[in-house]
Amino acid sequence: MKSTRTVQKILGYYETDNPGVKGNLCRMLMHGRLGGTGKMIILPVDQGFEHGPARSFAPNPPAYDPHYHYQIAIDAGLNAYAAPLGMLEAGADTFAGQIPTILKVNSSNSLVPGAAPFSQAITSGVDDALRLGCAAIGFTIYPGSSVALDMFEEISAMREEAAAKGVATVIWSYPRGEDLSKAGETAIDVGAYAAQIAALLGAHIIKIKLSTDHLEQGEAKKAYEKAGIDVSTQAARVRHCMDAAFAGRRIVVFSGGAAKGADAVYDDARAIRDGGGNGSIIGRNTFQRSRDDAMAMLDKLVDIYKGRA
Repeated sequence: MKSTRTVQKILGYYETDNPGVKGNLCRMLMHGRLGGTGKMIILPVDQGFEHGPARSFAPNPPAYDPHYHYQIAIDAGLNAYAAPLGMLEAGADTFAGQIPTILKVNSSNSLVPGAAPFSQAITSGVDDALRLGCAAIGFTIYPGSSVALDMFEEISAMREEAAAKGVATVIWSYPRGEDLSKAGETAIDVGAYAAQIAALLGAHIIKIKLSTDHLEQGEAKKAYEKAGIDVSTQAARVRHCMDAAFAGRRIVVFSGGAAKGADAVYDDARAIRDGGGNGSIIGRNTFQRSRDDAMAMLDKLVDIYKGRA
């Protein structure tokens, strides 16, 4: 499949990457109904690890089956499907080659004591990604955590290995920490900082949360006010996060977050589109709905990113 000029332009931003990494980025950017547009919708299903099976899948029991997620990502024409090792292994042969996959190589869980530092355990590696034919690895970092520097060192080493073997890297950059308020986790200054950190760590694709207009850090607030940075709308905040991701030279997709009403999901997508973001990485808001409702939602999201809705 010949890549479009839009995709070629995006690939050109990754100036030192080898043909293997660029080929895998191209696979994801050219796959599915948004293929060639520079926009992406990725299905992430790591919530069973993070939140437990009932909290994740009981609202839609067919979603307990790993094949369900492969199939919905394929049938909806998404760009990629991301999951931890066991989920991908459970359907790797049946669905081989049908959709680009991203191996989530670290995870946490809700049974960890609340007093423990925010961190994740490495549960798989680059060789697993190669064995499963994955286009990329996915790794979560927690900027703000007391162990964040350890996480940065882990992904730095794994990203180097992945790049040497032609595998792209996706970084989930989620601010959490002992001195960070709950509101601060989604504050615009912190969210943009999270995007910048992921870009500086060498992420090919950055996953962050949508931000609020809250400013968490005192010194950052002064800088925002002095520079007159517009954070008044969701689209403006997306645009600012894209600026933080090397002026849009890195692919940034935004998390769908906890389950919410369909109109809110669509409004978020329009803000991402209008702010110049690359798309959505949306899990619970799709697989916790019935298959028919999820397919209808994903159809509408594709139309939004194509500028049709």
